Amino acid sequence: MSDHHIATDDAWVPETCTLPTAERPLRLAEFDRFFTEAVRGLERLSAQHLRLHLDGGTQVEEAARDLTARESSCCSFFTFGLSRADAGLLSLDVRVSAAHVDVLDALVERAVSVRDHR
Repeated sequence: MSDHHIATDDAWVPETCTLPTAERPLRLAEFDRFFTEAVRGLERLSAQHLRLHLDGGTQVEEAARDLTARESSCCSFFTFGLSRADAGLLSLDVRVSAAHVDVLDALVERAVSVRDHR
């Protein structure tokens, strides 16, 4: 893990997100930590579909389930699916409707940026 600090700019968070504004920097920091510690790779399968390849540890699976459940409750336009491809890796599929492709674009940019600063 790196000591680099990634800004938690929430300018890309859509208006349809119901998470209180004061809580957004904390959630963004959680995603940054998740991207840094758990994500091993990513694939953009389509404009509306992202697949994150995750470390297969039990703690990562629990963190992914917790974070995606909380994110789904405030940003219902996200659909998350977590699966285990093999004992060593998990896959987290993130899907959005065509109306929210820009949010998925921003999520991809964020994940890549955070991972590049590890």
